[in-house]
Amino acid sequence: MKTTLARFICLCSCWTALLPATAEENIKRYSFNRDIRPILADKCFSCHGFDAEARQANLRLDQPEGASGTADSGQRAIVPGDPGLSQLWIRVNATDASVQMPPEQSHKVLTELDKAKLRAWIEQGAPYEGHWAFEPIVPPPPHSADTPPPLRELHGVIDHWIEKPLLELGTTFAPQADRPTLLRRLSFDLTGLPPTPEEIDNFVNDSAHDAWEKQIDRLLLSPAYGERMAVMWLDVARYGDTNGYLHDILRTGWPWRDWVIQAFQQDMPFDQFVIEQLAGDLLDQPTPQQILATSFSRNHLITTEGGTLAAEFLNEYAADRVQTFGTAFLGLSLNCCRCHDHKFDPLTQEDFYSLQAYFNSITEKHAENNSAAAYEPFIEIASPLEPEGEPVKVMVMQEAPEATKTFVLTRGQYDLPDPNRPVDRRIPSVFHRASDEGPANRLGLARWLTSSDNPMLARVTVNRLWQRFFSRGIVASVDDFGVQGEYPSHPELLDQLAYHFQHSDQFGAGHRWSVKYLVRQIVSSKTYRQSARVRAELLSSDPDNRRLGSFPRQRLTGEELRDQALFVAGVLSTKLGGPPVFPYQPEGIWEERANEGSNTKVYQRSDASGLYRRSLYTFWKRTCPPPLMTLFDAPDRTYCTVRRGTTNTPLQALALMNEEQLLECAKLLAVRTLGERQSDAERMNMMMKRLAGRELSEEEFAWTSDLLLAIRQRFQQRGDDAAELLRQGVSSVPAEYPAHELAAWMVLANALLNLDEVLVKN
Repeated sequence: MKTTLARFICLCSCWTALLPATAEENIKRYSFNRDIRPILADKCFSCHGFDAEARQANLRLDQPEGASGTADSGQRAIVPGDPGLSQLWIRVNATDASVQMPPEQSHKVLTELDKAKLRAWIEQGAPYEGHWAFEPIVPPPPHSADTPPPLRELHGVIDHWIEKPLLELGTTFAPQADRPTLLRRLSFDLTGLPPTPEEIDNFVNDSAHDAWEKQIDRLLLSPAYGERMAVMWLDVARYGDTNGYLHDILRTGWPWRDWVIQAFQQDMPFDQFVIEQLAGDLLDQPTPQQILATSFSRNHLITTEGGTLAAEFLNEYAADRVQTFGTAFLGLSLNCCRCHDHKFDPLTQEDFYSLQAYFNSITEKHAENNSAAAYEPFIEIASPLEPEGEPVKVMVMQEAPEATKTFVLTRGQYDLPDPNRPVDRRIPSVFHRASDEGPANRLGLARWLTSSDNPMLARVTVNRLWQRFFSRGIVASVDDFGVQGEYPSHPELLDQLAYHFQHSDQFGAGHRWSVKYLVRQIVSSKTYRQSARVRAELLSSDPDNRRLGSFPRQRLTGEELRDQALFVAGVLSTKLGGPPVFPYQPEGIWEERANEGSNTKVYQRSDASGLYRRSLYTFWKRTCPPPLMTLFDAPDRTYCTVRRGTTNTPLQALALMNEEQLLECAKLLAVRTLGERQSDAERMNMMMKRLAGRELSEEEFAWTSDLLLAIRQRFQQRGDDAAELLRQGVSSVPAEYPAHELAAWMVLANALLNLDEVLVKN
C-alpha cells in the first residue's frame, strides 16, 4: 500500500508541474463557499457528509475537524498546506479503481479544473467557511455624504454590483431599451397585462425627468398589480379548487386567494404576510381575515376515499406543511430528512419532526367518505374583496387544546414512531433562536422566521422576487439554498437587497418588509432597463447571461398569454375576486380524468360573465389543471412550487393558433380594429401597436398587406369558410361587416398574436 501511495504522490507531482500558469493564477482567487464546497457537495458529501448512517470510513469532508482528522484508514484526508500528504488529493488522482475517489460505481467524475481548485485550496491551508446561506446578513456600509450618489438609493446599489463584474470583463451595461419596449416590459411585470397604445404614447411623449418613475407608481397602484403578484404566491402555496387524490372533490378556498390579492395590493409588510398565514389564528384577538390567512397551511391535498387510514393521511398533511414551510420560507428541501438525516445539509431527522410538531396539533379530522367543500376546522367568511358577498366555509388552522405527542418516525413510516425518540417543538439546530422570541407554537415559529436571527427568509424572498423580473434568481436554485444549491451570482447584492428588505424603514422607505418598495427599486435600476439584444462580446464569457449584461428575454406565462389576448380584444373583465370561473376548454377532459366518486367529473362552462375573467380566477382542478396553463408549464399545484420551467413544444404553437378562446379574441380584436380606424394601413398599424407596442416597419407592412390581400380573396371565394371561422366562441359579431372581410382581419389578428415579439417580454 505504501508503494502504491508513493507512486500516486509522484504522479500527482508530475501532473501539477504540467498545470498551466494561467490556471494556477486563477485558482488563487477561488473561495471555499463559491468554488470548493460545490465540488465536495456534488462528488463527496453523499458518502462523507452530514448523514452519519451513510458515512463511509468514518470520514467527514463537510467540516474541517472531520476532514483534517484521522479516518478509519489511519490517514488524514486533508493536511492543510500539503496536497502531497492529503488523501483527498491523492485519491482523486488515483488510477487504481480500488482507491480512486469518487469510486467508479458512483458515476461521478472530477474535471481537471475541479482537481486544480482542490489542490490550490489545500495549498492555501484548506480554509473552511460556514455555508453562506446560513450566515447572518451583514449590514451594508452606512449612507453618508461621502457615499457616491448612485449608492444612496437601492437601485444604485443594484447597478453597482451588477456592473462590477461587467467592468472586469471590459464592458458595461447594454444601452437602454426604447420606451415602448420598456413600458411593455414593465406593464407585464407589474400587472401581467400589456400597455394600451394611449399609455405608450403618453410615456413616449413625456419629457419630464421622472417619466419612468411616474409609470412605475401608476402600475403599482393598479388593481391588476395585486392580481399579478398573487399568481406567483398561489404556486408557492399549492393553491387549488379541488382536494386532489382519487376523487378530487370540490373545495372552497378562493376567499383566501382573494386575501392574497388584497395583501399584495395594499403592500402588507411581508413579515406580517408570513406570520398571519402561519399563525394568524394564534394572534391576540385575531380578526376573521387573520384566521382566513391560515388557509395557507390547509391548501395541501386531502383524500376522502373510503378505507383510507386517518393516522396515515393526517401525518401526510402535517408533513406537507413542513415541506412547504421549508421550500417557501427557508429555501430548503426538508423532505430530504423525513426518513433519515439529510445527506448534504446539516438537518437531522429530529429537525424534521420537531418542525412537524408545530403543524400536527390542530383540530383536524380525517374526512373519509365526505364530499363537503371544507372540513373542520373552518371559518365561514366572505371574500375580502367582496365584503358584502355570500360567506362560504374555508378550511383554516385551529390549535388543539393539547399538543399532539410527536416522535421521529422510523424510515418516515406513519405507523413506526420510535418511542425512544420523542421530539419537542423547536427550529432546526443549525439556526440560532433567541430565547425570548415567543411561545413554542406556530406563532413563536413565525416570529423567529421573520426575526433578524433568521437570515433565510429575506434572502429566499428577495431571490424569488429577483427571479420574477430577470427569469433566474441571483441564486439560480431558488428552491435550494442548501449545500447542493448554486452559489449566488452576485452574493453582495443578494445580501444588501435582503438587508434593505428587512430594514427598509431605516432608509426612509416607510415600514419594513415592503414588497412594493423592493419592486420599485428593482425596476428603477439601469439593470432592469437594459436592451434585451444579445451582445456578441459577452456570448463566450457569459453565455447564460448570469452577469446580466443585457435584459433576459422571457416568454410570457400561460396566464399572461391568455390575459393579453383578452385585453387587446377589449373584453377582459376588471372584476376583482370572487368564485372561480370555467372558461373554454376541450370537451371531455374532466370526464376522462375523474372517477365515479368525484363531484368534479363534469365541466360546466361559464356564461359570458365568466368567460373573460383573468386567468388567475380559472377553476384549478388538481388532477386536471387548466389545459392552456399546463401546456405553458404551470404546475399542477399538488406541492409547493417556486420556479416554473420553460419548455417549447409543437403543442404550444397548435394551441396558440387554434384554441377557442384565443381564436375568439382574434375575432373580437378584428371587430375592435375595424371600428377604430378606416384605412387598411391605419388598422394594421393599430393592431400591431396594441400587440407589440409599436407600428409595423416598412418591410413588415408589405408582408402584412400581402397576407391580408390573400386571405380576403380566399374568403370572398369561400364564404362558407368565413362563416365557419366566425363561429369561434360565444360572442356575436356586428352585421355591418361582411363575413369575408371580418374573417380576413380575424386571421390577420391571429397571425400577429402569434408573433415571437408578442409572445415574449423583451
